[in-house]
Amino acid sequence: MDDYVRINQDNWNARVPIHLASDFYDVAGFKSGRNPLRPFELAEIGDVAGRRLAHLQCHFGLDTLSWARLGAEVTGLDFSAAAIEQARSIAAECGLPARFVTADVYDAAQALGETYDIVYTGLGALVWLPDLTRWAETVAALLNPGGFLYLAEFHPFQNMLDDDTGTRVVRDYFDREAQVWEYPYTYTGDDVLEHQTSVQFDHGIGDVVSAIAAAGLRVEFLHEHDHTLFRRFADLVESGGVYRRPAGAPGIPLMYSLRASAR
Repeated sequence: MDDYVRINQDNWNARVPIHLASDFYDVAGFKSGRNPLRPFELAEIGDVAGRRLAHLQCHFGLDTLSWARLGAEVTGLDFSAAAIEQARSIAAECGLPARFVTADVYDAAQALGETYDIVYTGLGALVWLPDLTRWAETVAALLNPGGFLYLAEFHPFQNMLDDDTGTRVVRDYFDREAQVWEYPYTYTGDDVLEHQTSVQFDHGIGDVVSAIAAAGLRVEFLHEHDHTLFRRFADLVESGGVYRRPAGAPGIPLMYSLRASAR
């Protein structure tokens, strides 16, 4: 899919106004001080005050700006010009210092022209990238010596399971072919997208870790989590703002987080 970037740019540009108005993102709440970062991310990354942080695939920057509120010097990058325009607007309205750049993630080193103490990338980012080796090399090029990558992602195990119950294996874990989706909605509700086609790529845990190691980064930890942020399967139970399998049901990994340091 040589034109996957253009297809996905159109799709994500169309998502921006829908996401801005959604309860899912709660932009008004963010402007009033809400922190959308997940507790495990805050604990695993630690104190960011005075550190330079680049957020790759930042959408319209709520997570990026949350790190700014915690004292980081932040830069956000995304390939959606519409999203970056909104990120700059939100930063200005909130009085938060931040730099936002429109570029493809593979061009981040050249587009940003700087290096960082932390490269952060959040949930649902890697599925849009066909080449993890090139991504990891880009991350390594962005890191200062002693800096680190922090990645939080949805666990690929769940993609094997049926969407209704999450109890039957219906998909091949090792399928790496591009997946072309025609879907009228985004994940925040039932507003119809103007551009409904997207191209996505599945990656196993081994793919991720191997690419990061090959780029010269040292993996410090890989944590698997038994909860997620939405009702991925019908039987998930909400508790404290996250969703898990019900009590007594076998647990499955729903998210994971990884930290890897530059030598």
